[in-house]
Amino acid sequence: MKLFRTQQGIVIEQGGQHYALDTATWDALIARDDIQAYLQGQIESGRLHKGPSPERLLAPVVSQEVWAAGVTYLRSRDARMDESKSAGGGRFYDRVYAAERPELFFKSAGHRAIGTGGKVRSRKDSNWNVPEPELTLVLSSSGKIIGYTIGNDMSSRDIEGENPLYLPQAKVYDGSCALGPCILLSTAPLPLETLIEIRITRSGQEMFSGSTPISRIKRDLASLARYLYLETTFTHGSLLMTGTGVVPPDSFTLMPGDEVAITIGPIGSLVNTVE
Repeated sequence: MKLFRTQQGIVIEQGGQHYALDTATWDALIARDDIQAYLQGQIESGRLHKGPSPERLLAPVVSQEVWAAGVTYLRSRDARMDESKSAGGGRFYDRVYAAERPELFFKSAGHRAIGTGGKVRSRKDSNWNVPEPELTLVLSSSGKIIGYTIGNDMSSRDIEGENPLYLPQAKVYDGSCALGPCILLSTAPLPLETLIEIRITRSGQEMFSGSTPISRIKRDLASLARYLYLETTFTHGSLLMTGTGVVPPDSFTLMPGDEVAITIGPIGSLVNTVE
């Protein structure tokens, strides 16, 4: 079952059929531990009318905060150590990769998130900007994993590499967070062979592509959610990006007009243009 947020309202997709939902708000739905059972009941009741495929998709977030986990892949650890070694911060990434406590940081307020088809941005005060394709957990108000979406954690690597304390400036700015195209509702873990794929094109020419299976995430996903909710309340639920294992070469930086397409098979594709 998939859940879409559109300009026309909330749409459920199941078994090739689409249903318009007007009996609940987005925030109320995401807060529920039993969201999938609730929506299934709404469909089976016959109260929802069938409709066309969803169009004009919005980011699948309203009042939810978006957080992110860092250094959850070996490839990410190596990249972070390399970019910050001149600033003396490289060893911190090695230590957090092996530590019990994960690195978690605030990424975006819900209203700043960009949906598929929208424009993401590179910082104007940065010369080294990259997308980071990430499996993103959708968490209820109690911290239960209720589904999955795709995230693009836009990052300014030169700013973060200059000093690890600059992480918020490298990660949090207008147009730095894209989510979508929908939420795949599921309480079961995704198969470990599930691929996260990315393709970056410039004027129709492929500039970079890569993929990684989610089996390479070092952290247990439920453990990441548990740490996020240890001392923080999320009344409307939250979204948690789980890190990136696909890093473009150091010679690459995004340019205006580039198209970034991130695909996770069971969920779909998140496609954005760089502004």
